[in-house]
Amino acid sequence: MRVISGTAKGRPLKSVPGNGTRPTTDKVKEALFSMIGPYFEGGTALDLYAGTGGLGIEALSRGMEAAVFVDMEQKALDTVRANLKAAKVEAQAEVYRNDAGRALAALEKRGRAFDLVFLDPPYRLKHGDELMMTMAAKNLLKPDAVIVLEHESGYEYPENIPGFSRTRQSVYGETTISIYQYEAALPEVAVSGEEVNDESAN
Repeated sequence: MRVISGTAKGRPLKSVPGNGTRPTTDKVKEALFSMIGPYFEGGTALDLYAGTGGLGIEALSRGMEAAVFVDMEQKALDTVRANLKAAKVEAQAEVYRNDAGRALAALEKRGRAFDLVFLDPPYRLKHGDELMMTMAAKNLLKPDAVIVLEHESGYEYPENIPGFSRTRQSVYGETTISIYQYEAALPEVAVSGEEVNDESAN
């Protein structure tokens, strides 16, 4: 594995020891970023099931200003830190050991909000849509935030999840990438059923 493009292009990335982590292949990663970028002008990313950290690191290399990496496994977190150092982007990263639910609660308390979220849970877990709705409920997403949901090709998430619409989907063998956009609800402006126009407001 390596960083494909951007400021850290070509830097090698370590894999997590053992068979518990399924890293996104370079081929899929390149296709994924061609769909959502390929480059960014700032913004903050969340890599919730970080594994090697490859997706969040690629986002930093391509212009994201900061990224938060979360994983439950210490071996994964050690790999993420090593890869951040190898890519020379550790100053832009925060790394936490936690499960997804507790991590989202902690990020809510800190008032964090993200422009880009990578969701690559273990394939046995089919709760990507629930995590997305939880993030929306906790105000963890900026308007028009992009969610990258990676899942097994044999499982289909809805095209429309409350608060989100799927904009792209691509299948790569056993892996499917579904891209969703957050559609933040606009606040209601009407007061007592009366319309407020510019003249009366002045």
